[in-house]
Amino acid sequence: MTVTCGIDWASDHHDVALVDHEGTLLARARITDDLAGLHQLLELLTTHGDTANAPAPIAIETSRGLLVACLRATGRPVYAINPMAAARYRDRHTVTRKKSDHLDAMVLANILRTDKAAHRPLPDDSELAQAIAVLARAQQDAVWDRTQAGNKLRSHLREYFPGYLAAFQHNREGISSSVARAVLAAAPTPSRQPSSPAPSCARC
Repeated sequence: MTVTCGIDWASDHHDVALVDHEGTLLARARITDDLAGLHQLLELLTTHGDTANAPAPIAIETSRGLLVACLRATGRPVYAINPMAAARYRDRHTVTRKKSDHLDAMVLANILRTDKAAHRPLPDDSELAQAIAVLARAQQDAVWDRTQAGNKLRSHLREYFPGYLAAFQHNREGISSSVARAVLAAAPTPSRQPSSPAPSCARC
């Protein structure tokens, strides 16, 4: 029996639908976006005929994310369906216009059932592509970390050292410039205040 799988994805959960070669719904489920959800999905696929020699094709409206990466790692063919194409298919083959995650998952499964030849599975990444992806992700994480640290620093400076922010507000690089960092490094802190001269004794 030929089985196709459609997944309507979201940030924290995914709706899954499995249909047979006639379009009959075999199973549906909502899984979480974590290891437990992946295990639930794999169990569902295996129960309905998915095997190592004949893995069920999977349709989803994204080519990224933890779920897609894990499914590709298992060797299953994953088809990233364009959301506009999925919407047109849904309009042609369903009566209701109401948004339904379960219905969208079924639509994706049926797209592969009837028109799989019109779509291409995601290609396997080469080692170079995987390395570039890792470096790109590391770069993005570094940018996010720097932005977060900069925002936190501005918040503290706004409270304790507002004149510093005013001094560099027109600098193109702002407080990230080398001059701004040098000034900040030399500035006193609550734990490193300049020593005050000892008071002189008044003469009697």
